[in-house]
Amino acid sequence: MPLSLDPQIAEALAPMAGAMADATPPAVGDVAARRALWEPIIGAAGTAQPMPADVTTSEHHATADDGAQVRMRWYVKDGATPGSAVLFFHGGGYIFGHIDLFDGPVARYVSASGVPMLSVEYRRAPEHPFPAPLEDAYAALLWLHEHAAELGVDRDRIGVMGDSAGGGMAAAMTILARDRGGPKIARQILLEPMLDDRTTTPDPHIAPYLVWSYDDSLTAWPALLGDAAGGPDVPATAAPARLEDATGLPPAYIEVGQLDVFRDEDTAYATKLSRAGVPVEFHLHPGAPHEFDSIAFDSDVARRAVADRIRVLGSI
Repeated sequence: MPLSLDPQIAEALAPMAGAMADATPPAVGDVAARRALWEPIIGAAGTAQPMPADVTTSEHHATADDGAQVRMRWYVKDGATPGSAVLFFHGGGYIFGHIDLFDGPVARYVSASGVPMLSVEYRRAPEHPFPAPLEDAYAALLWLHEHAAELGVDRDRIGVMGDSAGGGMAAAMTILARDRGGPKIARQILLEPMLDDRTTTPDPHIAPYLVWSYDDSLTAWPALLGDAAGGPDVPATAAPARLEDATGLPPAYIEVGQLDVFRDEDTAYATKLSRAGVPVEFHLHPGAPHEFDSIAFDSDVARRAVADRIRVLGSI
């Protein structure tokens, strides 16, 4: 029996299918065209669901090692006692997206879980290649750790979370914090994370259903890593699938759709962490492409996935 889209996701995708079929995909290497294509889509998806009325935000800045100012947005549920907190890193292949486009998803996580989040506006490639985005993320981690007491946060209950490239950033952050002896990270929540710059061979079984394509990856990774992409010298803090020793990393929640370019690298990463003794909860969602929860947020599979995320957030 061949792979196929979940029927509810297929129904949600149907209105987009014609427009996508008629559109010419951006050429490999064309970052500007991908920004122009995807940012309006992300923005529309973020506002397709109601914004919670019980979440308050405030603006903050951290300073990266090179002096860059890192914009951050703190989300807290009205009346909630924080205790734990999560750094959130948005998706966009490291080349597009910004925190304003993800206001809706982050606010909904905070409203549903009661766990406050710090969303990080890390710099984007190719204008700011690795390690600039990760150093921005690390500066945010240090800021949250340093300001934990005034925010009502327990330093031992700080997690990291992200989707797509943001999931890769969250995974890389746990590696960097471990290797530097930095602040403790309590849990990593990786949603369809982008982990491996070597995923370049198309899988014909999933090719008809891709939202994020192999050409997108062939654009994004070189934008982040330059000529090093796909070569032998990429560190695990840039592409976490390169990790050789996962010992001492925090417990992980990992999920990915079966019709996602990142499926195999995410499955392998869950196995790698498990073999190092890291507690892992892993979900492979049948019939689900990349960003299925944004495409079909009313689908049963999206509701199950979001419920799992809220449960895990509440456990930090």
